[in-house]
Amino acid sequence: MTILGSGTANGGISILHALGLGRGCSIPIGLTTTVNIHDEHIDLHNDHHGLLDEVLHLWRKKELPSPNIVGWEVISDVPVGQGLKSSAALACAALRALNQSSWVGLSDSEIVDMAVESQINSGCTVTGSMDDAWAAVDSGWKLVDPRLPASEAILFEGEFDEDVTVLVVPRGPRETAVNAESFSENQYLFERALASLTNGSVLDALSSNGMAVASSTDDFEALRTCNMAIASGALAAGLSGSGPAIAIVCYPTDVQNVKNSVEQSGLEVMETSFVSSEVAEREVR
Repeated sequence: MTILGSGTANGGISILHALGLGRGCSIPIGLTTTVNIHDEHIDLHNDHHGLLDEVLHLWRKKELPSPNIVGWEVISDVPVGQGLKSSAALACAALRALNQSSWVGLSDSEIVDMAVESQINSGCTVTGSMDDAWAAVDSGWKLVDPRLPASEAILFEGEFDEDVTVLVVPRGPRETAVNAESFSENQYLFERALASLTNGSVLDALSSNGMAVASSTDDFEALRTCNMAIASGALAAGLSGSGPAIAIVCYPTDVQNVKNSVEQSGLEVMETSFVSSEVAEREVR
């Protein structure tokens, strides 16, 4: 069995949920998904939305060259269905693998556009998740308008260079469906997150957005956990995506104290970091 192409993309956490104001912002973290294309069929058990089928269908619809036999292999440490951008990472990694195997030379923005379309077609996203797809393929945060093509959609962007640790708290399967109307009802909270972001206060935006999402999804247990993390020394904490995972940012010296307080509630904690531009560049190669 031969690997014809390989691609890697990042998971991420939310800074601004796109359902709140029609603009979204995510930032990549050091959890990754790698997709390998083999020249023989492989039984795949970790693509519940049929996203890889949609990626390949779109690729062929655009009449891009592809292998005659495609066997997908997925290697990932991004928790699925938690709001940690697993679908965007899977779509972008698969597109990068096809891009490598066919020598097409697609740009990041072209991969993002195709990832968005594939996710919409598979039914695994409400908004198209363009901000998630940008986080999957590049470093730093990007505030995007998903109504525009990816090459024109970035409204503001920046890197986060502080030496901080990101703690990810998965909390099991999502128990409630996402209701777009409830997000509209909390518009003022999302506006607070957007104001923080445009003023350069990324961590304030993360916490404000997390509060807005928790209110929109009636996840009061998430609010309690976030408040407990901040009381234990965290710089910011909030729901990622539509939940249920919680993202916590703290200085390395406060990691153990914050982890202890969260784990005492019976929750698992994963330790990672934001993705630097150097790491993102290595993943493309």
